[in-house]
Amino acid sequence: MKTKFNILKSTCVPLPLENVDTDQIIPARFLKATTKDGFGENLFRDWRYDKQGNKIESFVLNNPTYSGKILVAGKNFGSGSSREHAAWAIADYGFRVVVSSFFADIHKNNQLNNFVLPVVVSEGFLAELFESIDRNPQTEVEVNLPAQTITNTATGKSEVFEINSYKKLCLENGLDDIDFLLSNKDKITAWESTSK
Repeated sequence: MKTKFNILKSTCVPLPLENVDTDQIIPARFLKATTKDGFGENLFRDWRYDKQGNKIESFVLNNPTYSGKILVAGKNFGSGSSREHAAWAIADYGFRVVVSSFFADIHKNNQLNNFVLPVVVSEGFLAELFESIDRNPQTEVEVNLPAQTITNTATGKSEVFEINSYKKLCLENGLDDIDFLLSNKDKITAWESTSK
């Protein structure tokens, strides 16, 4: 879904677990599909449903108390296999931002390629954010991509986050890599004509 990203203010879904790997995000048995559609229904499948397919009520995605476009996760999110399907599942479920104190590099890039913004924060900011959401599930977080800031509205505290300038440009304009190349077609053609 190529939606431009500017400023997002949303409630959050807390997942205070460390070392969540891509097999937990989307189990391997769901990797046969070749399109990105429908992966959201199997996001964290083995944590959301038991072997009979019944909802596990205690898991956060099954708890109506929590909702929003921001997933707040523990340290080392997206480790393990490099499967892009994990990012597909996160995006298809409806998350636009994932917040953590550390992401596995490949998964972080896969998120960016699927119009999900991975925001790296300090461990202290992350802990306080979990506390705020626990106290009040309606706590909102504001993510400002142009300014590269994330703000916990419950405490007023903000942090600056890093993002590759090219990926920032693509997110702000709703462009994937192909769109970006096509938007620069005239420049590419002009350069090719002068370099012959």
